Amino acid sequence: MSGANPFLDPARQADLYGHASRLAGRSNALMRAKTSGRPVPDRIVELVRSHHARADRLGVVLDIGCGRGTSSVALASLLCPRRVVGLDAAPALIDQARERTRHLPGVQVSFLQGDFHRLPLPAGSCDLAVAAFCLYHSPRPETVVAEIDRVLAPGALAVLVTKSLDSYRELDQLVATAGLDPHAERHESLYVSAHSGNLAELAATSLDVVTTENEEHIFTFDGHDHIAEYVATNPKYGLAPGLYGNSGALAAVLHEFVPDRPLTTRSVITFVVAQPREGRS
Repeated sequence: MSGANPFLDPARQADLYGHASRLAGRSNALMRAKTSGRPVPDRIVELVRSHHARADRLGVVLDIGCGRGTSSVALASLLCPRRVVGLDAAPALIDQARERTRHLPGVQVSFLQGDFHRLPLPAGSCDLAVAAFCLYHSPRPETVVAEIDRVLAPGALAVLVTKSLDSYRELDQLVATAGLDPHAERHESLYVSAHSGNLAELAATSLDVVTTENEEHIFTFDGHDHIAEYVATNPKYGLAPGLYGNSGALAAVLHEFVPDRPLTTRSVITFVVAQPREGRS
C-alpha cells in the first residue's frame, strides 16, 4: 500500500472506508492506548457551550465527516439540538452511524451520504457545523470551509478539528526499524492538507476565527500485538500485501525483528472555532 497520499487519493477511499470494521479496529486500538487528552467530541461540546450564544437552543447541527457517528452521538446527547445531520462519503460508515443513533431519545438524527465540497443543505440552515478529522481528506479544504460558511445561519458557529503533521512519528520509526516499510519516516504526512499549522489560516479564508486551541494527546501501546492492531490497516505505510489487514502476521514480524516493549507516541489536536463574517451577503 503505497504511492500518492492515501488521504488525498480518491482511488483509495473504498479501501480505507469501505469496511467499517477496519476503521473501528484502528480507532479502538488507538483509544485503548490513550493516556492523556480529553475526548474530542466532549471538547467540541465544551467549545460550543463557551462560544455559541444559543448553545442551549440550537436548531440544525451539521456533523461533517461523521464517520461511525461518535461525534453525532455526543452532539445530540450533550447539546440537545432540534436536529443533528451527519454527512459522510462512505456508505458503510453511515450505516453504522445510523445503527448507533437509532435509539437516542429526544433529538432527530439523520445521516446523508455526500461530498463535503457540495454540502447538501440550504444556505443559512445550520446553527452549528462541526468538521472533525476530515478536512485533510480534501485537496481543496478551503472549498469545504466556504461551503461551511454558506450553510451557517447568522450567529452560527463552526468547530474545525485536525492533527499535527508529525502525529505518531514514533510509530513511523518503529515500522521503519522493523523493516515493515523502510521508507515509513519519509512518507508525506496524512494530514498535510489540513493540519495544526494551517487550520486557522484555512478557516480564515471564509470565516472569522474566534479561537484556536492546541492540546497534546499521548498514547502508550502496551506492546507489539497492540501496535499491530493499529498499524495493520494504517494507510500511511507501504506494507506487504500479506501484512495489510493482518494484525497477527504483522505482530509476528515485529516480534521477530524488534524487542517487544511499550511504545509511547503523541499527536497535537487543534480546535478552531469560527463564525460567519459580520455583514456577509
